[in-house]
Amino acid sequence: MTDTTTASASTLNGVNVEQLVQTINAIKANPDLARFQFRSHTEWTGGGQSRTTIRSFYGASQEDTSRSKPFTLVGDEPPVLLGHNAGPNAVELVLTSLANCLGVGFIYNAAAQGIKVESLEFSLEGDLDLRAFLGVTEEVRPGYEGIQVKYRVKADAPRERLETLCEYVQKTSPVLDIVRNPVPVTVTMEA
Repeated sequence: MTDTTTASASTLNGVNVEQLVQTINAIKANPDLARFQFRSHTEWTGGGQSRTTIRSFYGASQEDTSRSKPFTLVGDEPPVLLGHNAGPNAVELVLTSLANCLGVGFIYNAAAQGIKVESLEFSLEGDLDLRAFLGVTEEVRPGYEGIQVKYRVKADAPRERLETLCEYVQKTSPVLDIVRNPVPVTVTMEA
């Protein structure tokens, strides 16, 4: 998060700024509090469909029990990709995750800086060549070739300050980092 010296003990942009500052200070005092492990469980349900449940995670040095029931996400493909449109496909969810992460970072950091945000919108486009996914060629990558992010913000700060804020958010966004940089992934078949 950004410098919190301008933050007040109020709620701004739906964010409890006092609690945000306390969280940052607690992590500065005990860096182990910043270690989190998020989890999901996905089951194939037929065709191109799957159902993912997300409930528990570990963070702030303890197992989190705040979710009384799991979140359920349905993934599918559009008919042109042999699906039934029961939900977004995986690459669309990547765009969604990126926009959500940038949004949270923008709003939290704006609150910490005392910037009141009236509205914030993200539009994302990802360009993908399915030939690698379909096994037609190895000459293109199976993932996005590029992602374009556009945002609109209405806030009580000048454009230059909002652009600087967005640059900072990009440097600190976990999902943007995941998309921009290789992450070690292990895939293991369980018995």
